[in-house]
Amino acid sequence: MLIKPGKLLATIHSPADLRKLSQEQLLAVCQELRQFIIDNVSIYGGHFGASLGVVELTVALHYIFNTPYDQLVWDVGHQAYGHKILTGRRDNFHTNRKYGGLSGFPKRKESEYDTFGVGHSSTSISAALGMAVASQYKNELDRQHIAVIGDGALTAGMAFEALNHAGVTNANLLVILNDNCMSIDPNVGALKEYLTDITTSRTYNKLRDDIWNILGKISKFGPNAQAIASKVESGIKATLLKQSNLFESLKFRYFGPIDGHDINHLVSVLHDLKDIPGPKLLHCLTVKGKGFALAEKDQTKWHAPGTFDKITGEIYKVHHDTPQPPKYQDVFGHTMVELAQQNSKIMGVTPAMPSGCSLNIMMAAMPDRAFDVGIAEQHAVTFSAGLATQGLIPFCNIYSTFMQRAYDQVIHDVALQNLNVVFCLDRAGFAGADGPTHHGCYDIAYMRCIPNMVVSSPMNESELRNLMFTASQPDMGPFSIRYPRGEGVMPEWRTPLKKIAVGTGRVIQEGEELAILTIGPVGNYAVEVCLNLQKENVKIGHFDMRFAKPLDEKLLHQIFQKYDKIVTVEDGCLQGGFGSAVLEFMADHNYHAQVKRLGIPDAIIEHGSQLELHRECGFDSTGIERTARNLLFQAVSVA
Repeated sequence: MLIKPGKLLATIHSPADLRKLSQEQLLAVCQELRQFIIDNVSIYGGHFGASLGVVELTVALHYIFNTPYDQLVWDVGHQAYGHKILTGRRDNFHTNRKYGGLSGFPKRKESEYDTFGVGHSSTSISAALGMAVASQYKNELDRQHIAVIGDGALTAGMAFEALNHAGVTNANLLVILNDNCMSIDPNVGALKEYLTDITTSRTYNKLRDDIWNILGKISKFGPNAQAIASKVESGIKATLLKQSNLFESLKFRYFGPIDGHDINHLVSVLHDLKDIPGPKLLHCLTVKGKGFALAEKDQTKWHAPGTFDKITGEIYKVHHDTPQPPKYQDVFGHTMVELAQQNSKIMGVTPAMPSGCSLNIMMAAMPDRAFDVGIAEQHAVTFSAGLATQGLIPFCNIYSTFMQRAYDQVIHDVALQNLNVVFCLDRAGFAGADGPTHHGCYDIAYMRCIPNMVVSSPMNESELRNLMFTASQPDMGPFSIRYPRGEGVMPEWRTPLKKIAVGTGRVIQEGEELAILTIGPVGNYAVEVCLNLQKENVKIGHFDMRFAKPLDEKLLHQIFQKYDKIVTVEDGCLQGGFGSAVLEFMADHNYHAQVKRLGIPDAIIEHGSQLELHRECGFDSTGIERTARNLLFQAVSVA
């Protein structure tokens, strides 16, 4: 079903078409664009509130700046739907986040208007600064560079590193701070309070417009403009802009805060900012979910609600007559509370994803023992290490893809000191429609090579609970537990907690000739394969190894002594992963077997449902069975 755009939006196939319109028509364009996003996301799903919150800003940016020559960088990209629609992808927007369709995030190979591929936060200022410095080097002095970053993304250290560098350059860089007090969950920390102080300062806001009239129109001062502006700025820094000294001290010219939903004022301000050289920061106040009342009221729920009725606001959910398995994240959240009630040393830590990882359950029950530290993965890990030095047992929950950002801290601050920090890696394996920026492909490989680190993955919810209980035991050292996005397989998942001997696997089924070795929930595919082949009186072995490090060497010796055909299966990269560990064991112990590894190949896998991507990579149940059959029934060559 194709959504019909409004009358004006239907005429816009590129920003060049937008710039043909009069400024008086922009309000109607914003209304039509917002409605088009609502219509599409309600039917096809996707991120919602963030893009609604920047409709006016998106229109104003493409109206004033000569994109794509002027380079626009969106941070993270949750908010880039309007950008995509205005830049030639309106008619394909219904394929957004679908297998083979448009990416849910800006992507360089998808459009020349997507100047930088994003998905992880807080990269926009660094990227835009690099582009600006490159333009200086190439003598493209008329080229503009704009980074749009949220107040949540601004909490990450990388954003401050970029601001620190940009302030001592004369780069033609405009940073737009999209301040809505939200990332996915409400923002936390001192920066949030600081921005609130700027926004609510009566002294500052009383004089803000007069200041803008002086600084925002420098060109009207004639030949002495720079000298006059410098004197005015000095006075402002000393008196009126005390609240904005954070940005001023980094040598940015600070403007705002302004209403990010006033399209006419935005156009006027951006037009004036084009004529001001050097690094500048425009502080825009917006409302996440603007224009859809329910999304404005409950911004976390409506970050990515799935499909819904755009009239009533009912979010569609599949109703079942029987109990369904919970999401792995919810098993983690409830088990954290259960463990913490039994053990006063247990603490919870997450970088800005309390609802995404379900640590919010513990935050509500035990607010003094669970911490959202903002978008700051490196800090989350070292903060956890600090807790561990004092005898506490922190469970640091970070999505697998975001843990990559804190790799140095995992090695230096946790592993080298052999501290008992439990890393719970949510969204391990394929993340689904979020695509390659969010896939958790590499954690088995990058954790397996770290000394002292335990690397584990549960096959089901009960095993997740048991691994968490095991990791909470005294003197365990660094311990990682990976699990996927989405639902598990056990409706009755609240099983008694049991300690697992570290480095031991499970025999799911003994067989003959061929063995399947799995790690993690993909082992449930192997169960299905074993049942299918058993119907043909072909019995194969299946072993849930549970640990990629340390390997269950006793069990592996038994397997290689009995089976000469082996298939390994993992929802992770093949290079250096679980299958590689099995091959290393085989070589080290001089075994000889046919080993076929199934997992994520050495390639960038695009977005789609998890099942679609498992199928594409050949480790869904059909792919595993096909591989097993090929090994079992391969033709014998005749000399």
